[in-house]
Amino acid sequence: MTPKILMFAITLAFALPAFLPAQGTRGQVTVLTSGGFSAAYQELLSQFEKSTGITVTTVRGESQGDGPTMIDAQLRSGLPADVVIMSREGLAGQLAEGRIVMGSDVDLANVPLGVGVRAGAPHPDISTVNAFKQTLLGAKSIGIQSTSAIYLKTRVIPELGIAGDLADRLSDAPAAEVASGSVEMVVLPVSEILSVRGVDLVGTIPADLQFVQVFAAAVVNGTKNPEAAKRLIDFLASENATPTVEKMGMQRGGIEVLK
Repeated sequence: MTPKILMFAITLAFALPAFLPAQGTRGQVTVLTSGGFSAAYQELLSQFEKSTGITVTTVRGESQGDGPTMIDAQLRSGLPADVVIMSREGLAGQLAEGRIVMGSDVDLANVPLGVGVRAGAPHPDISTVNAFKQTLLGAKSIGIQSTSAIYLKTRVIPELGIAGDLADRLSDAPAAEVASGSVEMVVLPVSEILSVRGVDLVGTIPADLQFVQVFAAAVVNGTKNPEAAKRLIDFLASENATPTVEKMGMQRGGIEVLK
């Protein structure tokens, strides 16, 4: 190697790092997320990827329930996820089974249950407990899902004394099936209703029956990129993400917002 070529090689070796992304900005993260926070997450995702250089792959699932699409079932089957976003009730099970890095969980938002109907359809009365009961009894089909479905089936519907009446009308249906006309109404987290085109949010269910879910994110044990996973969680919990979170009907109330 001639002295000139050697000098050029040395100069290039020192100059090249200046043209590369800063340490920690590169990486790849797989996120396993449930529906409650997904609308805000999806809107924020491109901003995160552009600002960090981290590529994110998203897999959908449900926080609780039965079947192969549940977050628990997907993790058990060996899905190589780095981050989970799900209801606190579902996350508690993952923590208990040691699938989550202890201390990595962060609350992102809370959201109440609401009622959704097809856009343009008459809005039923849900202003009181009795009015809500009559609306449920009058519906031909009702979509409920995941953690909120468990709550409705074990607490609200038995308390109203209408479990037998609704036995054949409840289904594991998202708000999109209201828009298509497959289901008459849904009782779901408000964020899962507001984000669906063709569906009107009637309002939140009565306070005496209300269930406010907290959605949280955590790092999955065995992740190959824990730093990138933590950066994503910090971004979703940051003050800059709050306007998008609130636009989707969720609140940061009672949650420490990161600066």
